[in-house]
Amino acid sequence: MLKYLIQIWNSKDLRRKILFTIGCVIVARIAAHITIPNVNTEALDLALKKNQLLGVFSILTGGSLDNFSVILMGLSPYINASIIIQLLTVIVPRLESLSKEGDQGRKKLNQYTRWLTLPLAFIQSYGMILIINQQAQGNIINNLNDPKVILPIMLTVMTGTIFLMWLGEVMTERGIGNGISILIMVNILSSVPAIIGQNVFLSRDNSERLIPFIIMILATIILSIIVMLVTEAYRKIPVTYAGKKVKGEKSVLPIKVNQAGMIPIIFAISVVSFPSIVAQLFLMRSNSETLKSIGQFFTDIFTPTNSIYHIAYFILIIAFTYFYVSITFNPQNVADNLQKRGGFIPGIRPGKQTADYLYGVSNHLNLFGGLFIGFIAVAPILIQQLFRSSTISSIPLLISGAGLIIIIGVILDIIRQINSQLIMHDYEKLY
Repeated sequence: MLKYLIQIWNSKDLRRKILFTIGCVIVARIAAHITIPNVNTEALDLALKKNQLLGVFSILTGGSLDNFSVILMGLSPYINASIIIQLLTVIVPRLESLSKEGDQGRKKLNQYTRWLTLPLAFIQSYGMILIINQQAQGNIINNLNDPKVILPIMLTVMTGTIFLMWLGEVMTERGIGNGISILIMVNILSSVPAIIGQNVFLSRDNSERLIPFIIMILATIILSIIVMLVTEAYRKIPVTYAGKKVKGEKSVLPIKVNQAGMIPIIFAISVVSFPSIVAQLFLMRSNSETLKSIGQFFTDIFTPTNSIYHIAYFILIIAFTYFYVSITFNPQNVADNLQKRGGFIPGIRPGKQTADYLYGVSNHLNLFGGLFIGFIAVAPILIQQLFRSSTISSIPLLISGAGLIIIIGVILDIIRQINSQLIMHDYEKLY
C-alpha cells in the first residue's frame, strides 16, 4: 500500500490532478457552510426534524440545507436536467443522433444540460425556499412574499448550483474521475462523522445504545463488501477470433453485472422526491380544495415513512437501470465490431444473432443488477422496520444503502483512473 502511494506521489501529473481534486472538494465544503444572510437557523433545525423528506435531501446536499447555504439545492437541478435530456434522446430524433456522434455529440448534449439547469435551478429554488419556510411556520425568512426579499435569495441559490456544476466539470477536466459524482460522494460522506459522534456521545450516557450502534457499523461494513463484489462482477462471454492458431488461447467479452452503476440511484432519488415537493406547493399556494386534497394525498404517500414511497423508489431504480443501459450499451455495435475483427461467439452466428444474444444477456444482467441495487437501497429501511420494537431501530446506518452504492462506485472509478494514469506514467518513462 505504501509503495502504491509513493508511486502515485512520484507521478507529477497524477499528483497535480489529485491535489486539484482535493482543493475543489475543500472549496465545495466551505461553500456548504456559507449561510444566506437573515436566516433563522434555529427555526430551520426544527423544520428539518419535523420533515423527514427534507432530512433525506439534506444528506444528499452534504448538510448545505442544514445551514441554508448558498448551495442550498446542491446538484439536484443539474441531475434533473440530465434526466430530462436523456429521456429526450429517446423521443427527439435530433438528440438521438447527437448521442450517437461520439465525443462531439456528448459535448453538445452536455451543453444542452447546462442550459436547462439554469431555469430548473431558478424554479426549484422558489419551491424549496417556500417549502422550508412553510415547515417552520414562516419563521426562517421574514416577508417572503416580498419580491425584493425572495428574488435575491433565489438568484443566490441558483448561482450556487451553477457554481457547483462548473466546479464538477472543472474537476472532470483537470482532476481525477467524474467531478459531479465526486461532489455527490463527498456530500454523503460529510454526514458520517456527525452520526458517529452523536451515537458515541449517546452511548456514554446510555450503554444500551452501544451494542446496536456496533451492529449497525458491522451491517454497514458487510453491505459495503457485498456492493463492492457485485459492482466488480462480470459475465464473461467467450469470443474466438479467426486466424488465431495458438492452442488454448481464449478471449472473453466482459459485461458488468451492474452495468448502470450508481446512476439509477441518483436518478431515482430525484424523481421519487419530486411529487412530494410539488404536492407541498399545492398545499401552501393553492386556493382550490381539490388541489389541496391532491397535494395532501401525494404528501402522505411520498414520504420516507410510507411503504408506497419505498416501492416506487425500488421500481424506479430498476426502470432507470434498463433505461440507462439502453443508452450506453448498444449490442448491435458490439456485434459489428466483433465481426469486423474476425471474432465470433462459439455457437452463435455473427451479425444479428450475436446482437440478439448480447441483448438477451444484457437484459438478464440488468434485471439482476437493478434488483440488487434496489434491494441495497431499501435494505437499511427494512432492517430498521425488522427491529422496530428494539433499540436498533433508533440507530441509523453510517451510510444509507443508496449512499453505499454511490460511494463505492465513485471510489472504484477513481482507482481505475489512477491506475490508468500510473500505466501511462510508466509507459512514458520507457520512451
